[in-house]
Amino acid sequence: MTKTAEYAHVVLPAAATWCEGEGTVTNSERRVQRVRKVTDPPAGARDELWILSEIARRLGHDWATPTAEEVWNEFRVVAPQFAGGMSYAARIIGRYTVAVSRPSRIRARHSSTAASGRFPRRGRAAPFSVVDHDPPVEQADDDYPFVLTTGRRLESYNTGVQTSGYASPLHNGGTLDISPEDAARLRIADGDLVRIESRRGRVEAPARIDEALRAGMVFMTMHFPDDVPTNLLTIDVSDPKSGTAEFEACAVRVEPITVPANPFVRATADVSAKGAH
Repeated sequence: MTKTAEYAHVVLPAAATWCEGEGTVTNSERRVQRVRKVTDPPAGARDELWILSEIARRLGHDWATPTAEEVWNEFRVVAPQFAGGMSYAARIIGRYTVAVSRPSRIRARHSSTAASGRFPRRGRAAPFSVVDHDPPVEQADDDYPFVLTTGRRLESYNTGVQTSGYASPLHNGGTLDISPEDAARLRIADGDLVRIESRRGRVEAPARIDEALRAGMVFMTMHFPDDVPTNLLTIDVSDPKSGTAEFEACAVRVEPITVPANPFVRATADVSAKGAH
């Protein structure tokens, strides 16, 4: 039972698709990879395709029980980018992975046909918008001299629903990553508890000295919101075109805590300034 599942009225016992089911996964590199079943799921767990088919059946729609290959073939119909040269048997079931592209490019990569270097366009051309660089809304100043950027660590996933249940030497917990130069100037040692404060709120977290950071910039993740609610610090603005929130930059100050009142991470926020976040 995860924190996400606690919000659900019904929790369905799905198999772990990455090892207990068949199918494909398309990653952010647009690469389609085959997923093969290597072990049976625990008693009572069911394949996701079976679960979805049973839900449909009980709602009055007979989908039978499609195989992973049948689902892929239907996917190729509704998503033409996956159609050319990417049949389940010929391209994905083998030892190769396939990158999503134009059909001409896929054929050139997987046959003896020489690539022409030209990719025919189907339909209207994609729109391009020329924009001027617009710097972050909030800049560092004397009161808040650091730029905080937030993001993910490779071994963690968002708020930890999928990754916090297992131990890993790469799990560093919620930390403030800081450059060696700034740590030396503030007399902060690796693991020291520090206070990070913005114009909207403040949190406390152990410091982690990171040689990859340049002076004046600090980094935090959102993976451990119960311990370090990083988004109490971030700014409530978004990109006017995409609507993407500006989690990547805000101004903060960092202060060492010599004798912490409690060894665990604590957080407070100025709710009137931050809003109901």
